[in-house]
Amino acid sequence: MQPDTSKDGAEEPPSCRSLNSLKEFRSAGRGFWSHVPGSDWNNWHWQLTHRITTLEQLQRLMPTLTPEEYAGTQLANQKLALAITPCFFNLIDPADENCPIRRQVIPRLEETHTALWEMADPCGEDAHSPVPGLVHRYPDRVLFLVTDRCASYCRYCTRSRLVSNASGYDFHPQFEDQIDYIRNNKSIRDVLLSGGDPLLFNDEKLEQLLSRLRAIPHVEFLRIGTRIPVFLPQRITPELCAMLKKYHPLFISIHSNHPRELTTEVRDALGRLADAGIPLGNQSVLLRHVNDDATVMKAHIQKLLMCRVKPYYIYQCDLIAGSAHLRASVREGIEIIEKLRGHTTGYAVPTYVIDAPGGGGKVPVSPEYVLSRNADRVLIRNYEGKLFEYPEAADGTPLSPAPMKEFEEPELA
Repeated sequence: MQPDTSKDGAEEPPSCRSLNSLKEFRSAGRGFWSHVPGSDWNNWHWQLTHRITTLEQLQRLMPTLTPEEYAGTQLANQKLALAITPCFFNLIDPADENCPIRRQVIPRLEETHTALWEMADPCGEDAHSPVPGLVHRYPDRVLFLVTDRCASYCRYCTRSRLVSNASGYDFHPQFEDQIDYIRNNKSIRDVLLSGGDPLLFNDEKLEQLLSRLRAIPHVEFLRIGTRIPVFLPQRITPELCAMLKKYHPLFISIHSNHPRELTTEVRDALGRLADAGIPLGNQSVLLRHVNDDATVMKAHIQKLLMCRVKPYYIYQCDLIAGSAHLRASVREGIEIIEKLRGHTTGYAVPTYVIDAPGGGGKVPVSPEYVLSRNADRVLIRNYEGKLFEYPEAADGTPLSPAPMKEFEEPELA
């Protein structure tokens, strides 16, 4: 089936070679599914039921598969299942094999190649799991894994060992044990629900979990990590938002990587969450040929702010097995941050982090703006490369005349 490109039909899939202007929010439309009634298209259960999950479906909708994509899709279910919602699939440019949407969700043969430094569990979550489905790596917070299912599967997924059960991990969360652990550890004040995607639960099941966690006195706030607003904006119903509103303080971190993902449907879904008083942050992953470009990243973060979402983190792609073809360099990430700082509002500039391999936690990585320092002065540079001295003597004592070049500490690498 080819997309309907007639003026009277659904709009053709947008090209991923160009960026939307910051004020342009284009609808994904029904595209390949132009024959589907709107009542079905806007139903999140219909979207899940009609996901692209097989090579045959993929070939029928996109006969331009490359040999690498064809072979990768044949082998996908041995590692991480193929699944793409129709609304997200419509963002793919079938004429562009380097389309940044396409690279994120369509398997490639390179996924079967594992570099020596790549791992099944790059963040060391299993080693910090006191009970199945709970990760306690930081002193005052825990990661609560609730499911191994997602609406669509990102090919660079940090938890590809777990999600979709393609690799036979056989994940079974144990909610009673997880909640008991949190209840019995009064240092835990912050619980992040993730998985898989918690928003795949129906409203009732999700509320049962939130209400039990909210009833624990020392749990101060709850967070949800989700890509549902991007993969499945139809799920963000008024009913869901009304339910979530009851459990403040509640924060939601979404996951978007490219400005093309922020369609009118996604913008409106995020608006419903924001109207419910839920603070929204975005976590991106730095990906080769997706967002490893300062122009693309700047357009993306500015568009996020227009969707009422604070750009929160850019992650260096974890050392997940089979992800080398999607991994940009740390040097490129630092250069991107340097080209953002001072060139757009500070609200838009996320923190670039590496999740230290093996379970070391998030480590911020940024350009060096402190060039040298001693007891008297700090030498700093601004985004333009201009140098400035800042006095360190807090009590008004006259500074020594020592020039900056005589500082004991060398310039930071």
